Amino acid sequence: MNIRSVSTHGAPTVGFSSGTKAPLSQAVVHGSTVYCSGTGPLDPETRTIVSEDFEAQAEQTLRNLLAVVEAAGGGKETILKCNCYLRSGAYFPAFNAVYRRFFEGLPHFPARTTVIAAAHRDGVLVEIECVAAVTEG
Repeated sequence: MNIRSVSTHGAPTVGFSSGTKAPLSQAVVHGSTVYCSGTGPLDPETRTIVSEDFEAQAEQTLRNLLAVVEAAGGGKETILKCNCYLRSGAYFPAFNAVYRRFFEGLPHFPARTTVIAAAHRDGVLVEIECVAAVTEG
């Protein structure tokens, strides 16, 4: 069985408490499938929240997710399923607009589940995880 961990500087990794390494992989590839951990609206360089604006957070979160998928050998078009977590139901219409723009032009939209959930970090308004196909190495 061939399982490999994926890590990229193109998406943020953070510790769960000051000075600790997160006890997870950004993604794990098994066979031709990549399982991405949840990612949020952090700048990959500074590891700080990009904005208080929900749409800016959603856009950054999707870019971070795609960076991990690409590092695993997939692409936007290979994302099969997204699980999306919003801090408030009030963000649902804006989230749909950002999500539609991000995936527009592809032959399909990924399957998706969206739930309202409390954030694990103050200021984080969205988190997304996904399953994607790997198309190379």
